[in-house]
Amino acid sequence: MRIKRGFKARRRRKKVLKLAKGFRGGRSKLYRTAADAVDKALMYSYRDRRTRKRDFRRLWIARINAATRMNSLTYSKFIHGLKLANVELDRKVLAELAISDPAGFAKIANMAAGKL
Repeated sequence: MRIKRGFKARRRRKKVLKLAKGFRGGRSKLYRTAADAVDKALMYSYRDRRTRKRDFRRLWIARINAATRMNSLTYSKFIHGLKLANVELDRKVLAELAISDPAGFAKIANMAAGKL
């Protein structure tokens, strides 16, 4: 008599196909291709969670650099001046200040320039 695997295998396959929902073609319908696609997608998402942190840091640095140059400073001198002035604002906050409150950012830039 043939023994089938039962609900455990079906549950495992359903879990994979549920993760593959929205993929195109057989990648969302066929278990084997869906399993490969899901594995790859999970690897990409793991990798890109780390990449996103790098990308945002680069964006914040570019924004701060543009704002400091408007205040006749360079990015590296600005950051060095902040360290000397014991201003402990991170790059995310500084970039947000540079966009939303240029006058406040100018005050911080003057404080950093005064410590150089």
